[in-house]
Amino acid sequence: MTKEAKEYTEKQLAFLDALAGPARGNIREAMNIAGYSQQTKQAEVVGKLREEIMERATMILAMNAPKAAFGIIGVLDDPSAMGARNSVSAAREILDRTGIVKKEQIEVKGPEGGIFIMPPKQVTNDEPDDNLA
Repeated sequence: MTKEAKEYTEKQLAFLDALAGPARGNIREAMNIAGYSQQTKQAEVVGKLREEIMERATMILAMNAPKAAFGIIGVLDDPSAMGARNSVSAAREILDRTGIVKKEQIEVKGPEGGIFIMPPKQVTNDEPDDNLA
């Protein structure tokens, strides 16, 4: 199965570039830079470009992962620096989201109300068998 190439308007491309650039994630500002009308609803633009926006956000995080790593190292060098705790927290979040620190755990889900089959109980002569009563 191949993914068809999606065609974009000039405004859509300008919006995506502005969103990851000068608008720094501000949807309305990116729309203004791209030339959308003030009456255009954000959902109209974002809805059609959802996947592309997510790809750009992932790329932004990946591009900042080295900066985050150096931020943590900087705190190691100077733990008393002002805002060190916030820097480490922000860096950790970026590194977690890029998969550098935390690896995603795979959760195996089965059908609701699954059955677990136990081996038969071993009955000894010393224990009374409840099933015989």
